[in-house]
Amino acid sequence: MSETTQGVVGSVVSLRRYPVKSMMGEELNAVDVTDRGLLGDRAYALLDPSTGKVASAKNPRKWAKLFDCRAAFVEPPLVGKPLSPVRIMLPDGTMVTSEQSDLNQILTQVFSREVTLGRAAPKTPSLEEYWPDMEGLAHREKVTDETMPSETFFDLAVIHVLTTATIDRLRELYPQGRFEVRRFRPNIVVEPSSGAKDFVENAWVGRTLAIGGKVRLTVTGPCPRCVMTTLPQGDLPKDPGILRTAAQQNQVNVGIYTSVLRGGTVRRGDPVRLE
Repeated sequence: MSETTQGVVGSVVSLRRYPVKSMMGEELNAVDVTDRGLLGDRAYALLDPSTGKVASAKNPRKWAKLFDCRAAFVEPPLVGKPLSPVRIMLPDGTMVTSEQSDLNQILTQVFSREVTLGRAAPKTPSLEEYWPDMEGLAHREKVTDETMPSETFFDLAVIHVLTTATIDRLRELYPQGRFEVRRFRPNIVVEPSSGAKDFVENAWVGRTLAIGGKVRLTVTGPCPRCVMTTLPQGDLPKDPGILRTAAQQNQVNVGIYTSVLRGGTVRRGDPVRLE
């Protein structure tokens, strides 16, 4: 086995960035990775002035419409340069940008509650999470306050990695459900070279993923899922069975969380090695 292929576990088949937290995002062919994850990922979020919390579709009773919005940068972000404005497509198809002076008023009308688009995260950000009445979850039929990493709009970690093997295994376990990558909002999707249909990334926890020639990610733990995976988006229907299957078959986990050991550029097609 050559040095370049030794330890290869798969290749990158999809790269996804979400400029505004909980909104739909953009699929990329290549992206720079910094210590804060994919450059521009979760750079913005809606903030609720009445509570001081970050708006998240984890509480769909308040924020389900976030999934009906799509955000993308006007110009691709560049390392060392200020981020370009973000363009948001609203549920009715209207396009707005983060530069508009009336943006917060428009968003307040869309969500029927006062909101502001934030670029700087609070020092101690938090969000509300709704837990459905489902066996295997930490809470049932309850809304909790969840802390987030300091001064970020991330839930728990800066990069979420998911394999197609996990999606394929979930489809086998619950064939009537529509398991698609977009339900799980990963940043990097890896297709394993083994062709396995299993939760293969569970075994990567504690290891290092080497992607392409430079990027190194430390796998910090599994990615616990929430009610967001069950919500309708686009042509995907609402389906509690998506989360229930993950709870029954993989301790509510789908994918893994990682931190950045070394940054660089990641491209679709890059080999992924396990170190």
